[in-house]
Amino acid sequence: MTTHVTPARKAAGPAPRTGRSPVRGPRARRLPFSPWHLVLAPLALAFALPLLWLLLSSVMTNAEINRFPPALWPESVDLGGYRYVLGNAMFPRWFANSLVVSAVAVLSNLLLGSLGGYAFARMRFAGSRVLLGLMLATMVIPFQLTMIPTFLVMKRLGLIDTLGALIVPALVTPFAVFLFRQFFLSLPREMEEAAWIDGCSRLRVLCSIVLPLARPALATVAVLTFLSTWNDLTWPLIAINHDTQYTLQLGLTTFQGQHHTRWSAVMAGNVVTVLPVLVAFLLAQKTFIQSLTSSGLKG
Repeated sequence: MTTHVTPARKAAGPAPRTGRSPVRGPRARRLPFSPWHLVLAPLALAFALPLLWLLLSSVMTNAEINRFPPALWPESVDLGGYRYVLGNAMFPRWFANSLVVSAVAVLSNLLLGSLGGYAFARMRFAGSRVLLGLMLATMVIPFQLTMIPTFLVMKRLGLIDTLGALIVPALVTPFAVFLFRQFFLSLPREMEEAAWIDGCSRLRVLCSIVLPLARPALATVAVLTFLSTWNDLTWPLIAINHDTQYTLQLGLTTFQGQHHTRWSAVMAGNVVTVLPVLVAFLLAQKTFIQSLTSSGLKG
């Protein structure tokens, strides 16, 4: 392909090269932060204020906490509340009870919830949709309606006033099954079909292929189950009578007396109670958000 050159262009010679690139429009400057941060930052500060007040109150004296108007900043750091809480002989026992109940509930929900969610997502059996609908309907039933039947069942099993009464009702929740089902529906079937052709069973496919891809869902179920079990007060208050079986939340209520309350100890105990939940959420924050954005409401 030849280029036609006019006589005028021949006479003028080749165009001089200036070494500059063609003139472009002004480059748009990107802000170092998203405009949404202007809205989210005040909201984050508003949500962090109760936690900040809890930390400050835990190092105040009872006189500073009960002062009106309340003191916004401690005059000096007082660790009397922490000494009272950690010096309580029953506090380590309460912490261990809460840890055992929460750990068993998390592990059982991960195991049983993933099995149930995979069955509803990949297997079609008679009445599967009806059973799924009934299971989801139980999520809208308030605990106050199931409290008495649950107590009667635990009493028949002989589990009242034991940690078993706190563990058995929390072994698997409809929310865990539903979340696993929604996440499994978002995974492609091709990898599972290839494993079935190679002779793998459904259980082998679930353990070797599906669950390694479901880490966001596993982290989400683990964090939410730990949070709800660790902070539960209503059911332990009904099912537990002896102080040796108290959970941490139930044990903290003993710091509030009928005529006198050690508010510094209450605040210090709440700080110790909140720390495990806060650490668990911060460790699983990335996978938690990933699960919420990827599972959706498919199916």
